[in-house]
Amino acid sequence: MPSQSKLLSITTWLLGLLTLVAMATQLTIHLRLNFSLVNFFSYFTNLANLLAALVLIATASLRLASRELSPALESARAVSAVNMAVVGIVFSVLLRNVDLGSLQPWVNVLLHYVMPVAVMLEWLLRPPRTRFTARHVGLCLVIPLVYLAYVLVRGAAISWYPYPFLNPAHAGGYGGVALYVAGIALVFWLVACLLLIVPKRRQVRNH
Repeated sequence: MPSQSKLLSITTWLLGLLTLVAMATQLTIHLRLNFSLVNFFSYFTNLANLLAALVLIATASLRLASRELSPALESARAVSAVNMAVVGIVFSVLLRNVDLGSLQPWVNVLLHYVMPVAVMLEWLLRPPRTRFTARHVGLCLVIPLVYLAYVLVRGAAISWYPYPFLNPAHAGGYGGVALYVAGIALVFWLVACLLLIVPKRRQVRNH
């Protein structure tokens, strides 16, 4: 493995580990303040960063061992890259000026800024060899759609929502929530389509 490639793998491995440490730190603070464990993992940012950290560690470990990534892991990379890109976009557009409560500033920067950029760079610098299709684009939409359904059903039951734009009381009713949901779903679809074009272009250049 070339030294530059090895350095990239070590860096991404360490970044994945740092993200797990950041999330554990924030979870400890969250529980110390008697906040709900379920609520902590009801934030899409936390779910997306947890997946991204595990994927980074897994892919970096395999590359350091000079082993190929399986199609399943490449698919997980695609899902993670799409999730993290949207996390960065949605936070910057809708949540940048929202009160983040007990969220530590360094954790906020890592989860909302550093990780989205890092995951995207890792994807672009190392495009997957798997040939993606429309089915993979659909796969990237499964998690966010299930998540949105979960948040809306649970929120209606307990009157708690992780994000103000999903709360009918702050979004102008369910009609306003529906517009936000449709917009976010569209962003997921567009990002998935754009990211899955990258490996196809690489394959064309290699032929």
